Amino acid sequence: MSDSFLLPTDPEQVVPSLVERFNSGEVSAMLPLYEADAVLVMRDGSTVTGHTAIAGQLEPDLKHGLPLDAKARHVFVAGDLAEIVLDWAIEGTGRDGEHVQFGGTACDVLRRGADGFWRYVIDNNQGTAMRGGAR
Repeated sequence: MSDSFLLPTDPEQVVPSLVERFNSGEVSAMLPLYEADAVLVMRDGSTVTGHTAIAGQLEPDLKHGLPLDAKARHVFVAGDLAEIVLDWAIEGTGRDGEHVQFGGTACDVLRRGADGFWRYVIDNNQGTAMRGGAR
């Protein structure tokens, strides 16, 4: 399924691409947005690295079957690096009948690859929210 989604060629396209891919419900659609050795920062401040570990962390959020709402607040670019600050939320009644409500303000780092596509290097979905110590 991930082949049906275009990768962003401009950092301003990253958030719409993220929303489209997340809302497909397919982890395989999400992974091309991440560099092979990307880091995902967990809610508690710990990190996981690489596609396999990231997929394992994304799967539970996707299983709710609820849409991601995300809006870029700032996009800062320096050459082949970009920082995106975005507000996001997932809310509603999940497939299991339970109410789900979580979100935050992310502060993410992306890099333009040699192929011209922008991918996550660091996905920090809680930005500066208080949590465990730096790692």
